[in-house]
Amino acid sequence: MNEMNWLAVYPEITLLTMACVIAMVDLYVTSPGRTPTYVLSLMTLSVVAGMHLAYFNGSFTHYAMQRMVVGDPMGHLLAFFATLATFVTLVYARPYAADRGILKGELFTLALFSLLGIQVMISANNFLVIYLGLELMSLSLYALVALRRDHAVATEAAMKYFVLGALASGFLLYGLSMMYGATGSLDLGEVFQAIASGQINKPVLLLGLVFVVAGLGFKLGVVPFHMWVPDVYHGAPTAVTLMIAGAPKFAAFAITIRLLVEGMIGLAVDWQQMLIVLAVGSLVLGNVAAIAQTNLKRMLAYSAIGQLGFMLLGFTPTVISGNTFSAANGYGSAMFYIATYVLTTLATFGVMLVMARQGFEAEEIADLKGLHQRSPLLAAVMGVCMFSLAGVPPTVGFYAKLAVLQSLVSTNVTGYIVLAVAAVLLSLIGAFYYLRIVKTMYFDAPAGAAGPLSRGPGEVRAQLALNGAAVLAFGLLPGGLMSACADAIRLALAT
Repeated sequence: MNEMNWLAVYPEITLLTMACVIAMVDLYVTSPGRTPTYVLSLMTLSVVAGMHLAYFNGSFTHYAMQRMVVGDPMGHLLAFFATLATFVTLVYARPYAADRGILKGELFTLALFSLLGIQVMISANNFLVIYLGLELMSLSLYALVALRRDHAVATEAAMKYFVLGALASGFLLYGLSMMYGATGSLDLGEVFQAIASGQINKPVLLLGLVFVVAGLGFKLGVVPFHMWVPDVYHGAPTAVTLMIAGAPKFAAFAITIRLLVEGMIGLAVDWQQMLIVLAVGSLVLGNVAAIAQTNLKRMLAYSAIGQLGFMLLGFTPTVISGNTFSAANGYGSAMFYIATYVLTTLATFGVMLVMARQGFEAEEIADLKGLHQRSPLLAAVMGVCMFSLAGVPPTVGFYAKLAVLQSLVSTNVTGYIVLAVAAVLLSLIGAFYYLRIVKTMYFDAPAGAAGPLSRGPGEVRAQLALNGAAVLAFGLLPGGLMSACADAIRLALAT
């Protein structure tokens, strides 16, 4: 039993140990480029990603730490994605951070501790463990947003993020405490059994569910809990914005699955209705508000609200007339959607980070004028990403949207078919502002006397090209990734 306890958390122990080692090693690093710290961080992430991938391929589920932790294929696959996203983010972030004086050991150690919080959340099987991981991730991200201490906008964004993040954590904690009061347990499995037995305080349980969904809505950044997203995306240094927009999305997806599906599937009829409202509201506000933006980061923030609203649609066809036949299909589609969305987001912000230089942020849409003439590679990658976010074939975004819509239509329920039609129409609105970016890059003349862009470090350009190619490749051959997501969900639900 002790051996299984350790086996379940080997990746997290490795990550924690190396984060502490890297923090101490950095004290003796004198290189302005922080090369030893950077290399150690990437090596650590590579090893942890490899461990999670090996566990996922093992296809077994085990519980540990008094059943407070679960190691299942879904958790390991999500943790692998999150680790990979952090790796890509650090490669993109290094030149940008060096130009702004924030290339310090704290950038790497806080990124690793944030990833540790994400992995704790993903593997949690207990309310307290979920909250522990949530706070570890959140506190690390608050500090990262404020890392550029001499920048007023970044400091303001950090304050907004901290205050609204604390409010979100309070909502979630209050909801979980009411769940504990109604069911008498903090363990997700026991909560599930208590709800199934019917021997519960239903009014208290439903009130707690409202607070839990509100807390999850804050963390996902969906309407009406979206108010922090545009300001934090805009105000944070672009490298940190990518850390918020990337890996944490997998943690938010994981705790939504753990809490609502594995713990509270007996209340699905109630929380499905809430998620439908959140999803439709996010699609409407996100796509409409993004049209009016001139700042690229704010546009991508509203885009994220709309994209996550679309992802939530995959959670809605869970229990239909008491039958869960559509559940695995919907969750698998939602998991595929969030994975491909983060992949596209990494490349999008990667282009912005490569374009940025000392004294220039490259965060206005006008900064992309004539990008094709200045750098065909950057324009091609950004163009592919915009087509993917808009859902244009043959990019991966098209197949992701199609998979979610298919999960709705396959229910043969009129309400869900109407919901799918509404999602398509709202996505057409979103296509306008995505295609506007393509038009700006390829058909507008470069602003002023803008010349060719700096080529940047070789590893960044190589990774950006690979990232853009992956967006296209998974669109052409989506079967492998879709099957992995579907199998992970199926095995998680089976236990």
